[in-house]
Amino acid sequence: MTWQADADLSTLTTFGVPARAQWLCSIDQEDQLPVALQQADRKDLPVTVLGGGSNVLLLADVPGLVLHMQLMGIRHQPDPDDSNAVLVTAGAGENWHQLVDYCLHKGWHGLENLALIPGSVGASPVQNIGAYGVELADVLVSVRYFDTQSVQVRTLDRDDCQFGYRDSIFKQSLKQQAIILSVTLRLSREPRTVVTYPALLQHPDVSADMSPQQLFDVVCDIRRSKLPAPAVLGNAGSFFRNPVVSPDAYATLQARWPDIPAFATSTADVKVPAAWLIDRAGWKGVRRGAVGVHDKQALVLVNHGGGTGQQVLALAREIVASVEQTFGVRLQPEVCLVPAPESGL
Repeated sequence: MTWQADADLSTLTTFGVPARAQWLCSIDQEDQLPVALQQADRKDLPVTVLGGGSNVLLLADVPGLVLHMQLMGIRHQPDPDDSNAVLVTAGAGENWHQLVDYCLHKGWHGLENLALIPGSVGASPVQNIGAYGVELADVLVSVRYFDTQSVQVRTLDRDDCQFGYRDSIFKQSLKQQAIILSVTLRLSREPRTVVTYPALLQHPDVSADMSPQQLFDVVCDIRRSKLPAPAVLGNAGSFFRNPVVSPDAYATLQARWPDIPAFATSTADVKVPAAWLIDRAGWKGVRRGAVGVHDKQALVLVNHGGGTGQQVLALAREIVASVEQTFGVRLQPEVCLVPAPESGL
């Protein structure tokens, strides 16, 4: 375990904006973590945890110690409660899409809708990642994490993770306190496909009896057609969360914009696609110098090359103000802003 001074972070995030870490330390063994944290504490250094860097916008150089989590390994065991299921445990540093592909080829099903989501396994429970009608919470059993307050390894069962829409306890009461080590998922040995999401139903290759491999291929096809590859065009996927509004607020919006789409939630509230709001407000394809809004998906902000985190932030703030003025709905970022801006988004 070595510390690198004045380390370049631009290649460790998918936005590819310039930023440096005062110190950078890669963690590839669990026993390295408490040692690194103790050393940072002795030096009075703030600590920032970085995984796959696919949901992060670096706004400036990062002071203190950046921990690059690269804990690898995938293991499985029979589910003692269900002979048709398998429990799969993956290290926080594993690539999420590669895990989905690995499980599919092993005949363990339930992750196909979550294919091609960028980032690491360790980030998946923080955001409660989801796509095309499936969320991580649907298959997650537990999360192992290092508690920086008690200096112990702890495990949280799914119900204790307080999952919500792109939300979890790791973004709330355990924020800055939990460093995720691994996740355990319950997957089915029997093919099970979820094809109820509208974007899937519109695809010509989707059918009720399609195989998991076919579903995986369709999801990858849809995502590739809409979302730019970070290696080609810097981005962090969906920049904003889909806002959730009250039934009365949605009725007001629908009265003025009858074609406004919506999705049901677990409560009476209504989820409105942020991409539709941004597109209707006229932002799709707009460019501000080196940064802009993707011309095929308004929810994605991109770095055309040479852009900075501050330029992306300025564009995001323009969009937020525009959407709020037009629709009375305030967008919230899905992407983590590091270091956190004093005035928010």
